[in-house]
Amino acid sequence: MRVILFGPPGSGKGTQGDLVEKRYGLPKVSTGDLLRQAVRDGTPLGRRGEALMNQGLLVSDDIVEGLVRERIARPDCRRGYLLDGFPRNPAQVKILDAMDGTRPEFVIEIVVPPEVIIGRLANRRVCAQCKAIYSLVNCPPRVEGRCDVCGGPLGQRPDDKPEVIAERLRVYQDETAKIREHYLGKNVYHAVDGGGSVEEVFGRIEALLDGALRETDTGKAQA
Repeated sequence: MRVILFGPPGSGKGTQGDLVEKRYGLPKVSTGDLLRQAVRDGTPLGRRGEALMNQGLLVSDDIVEGLVRERIARPDCRRGYLLDGFPRNPAQVKILDAMDGTRPEFVIEIVVPPEVIIGRLANRRVCAQCKAIYSLVNCPPRVEGRCDVCGGPLGQRPDDKPEVIAERLRVYQDETAKIREHYLGKNVYHAVDGGGSVEEVFGRIEALLDGALRETDTGKAQA
């Protein structure tokens, strides 16, 4: 099975993806993580992506395709995997279908109102050294301005400013509406309320995935 997890910036999809990976043993394939690792490793795709990012440009679909294709070809993804951050637009949906189109899919969108997203991201702080993430409201550091993990300084990401968040949400809605329609048409789309604690949100995701896996197992047994 392939689980596709998406949601607006600040919806908590990265955290939920980690929990799904741990609970179900599905490797989390995050395009952001893959790109950062490729840049650190100095791979050809990493160097191309870094050049675009340094110019303030979006990483092109062909680079993202290459990163995802390489990752899902590894042995640990044979049974299934979870995608975080891909596909982001209709072109990437077509790329994914061409890349691995016969695998059963289960699509989850974490839905959070824009005003909640803006509040979350405006209060998000990130460690400059180890990249640990904090919320000044829900998960503040023990020492103001310092990371609990490594003691590094905490700061706000440039794209977490309210005016930038509003634009990111606009772009997300423009792109995601078309993706949502595609997966609704395939009858594999499920919306999950992203409000409440991390545990509450994961409980909703878990209930959906448990049901989907039961149906899959039943279908295999009958076959």
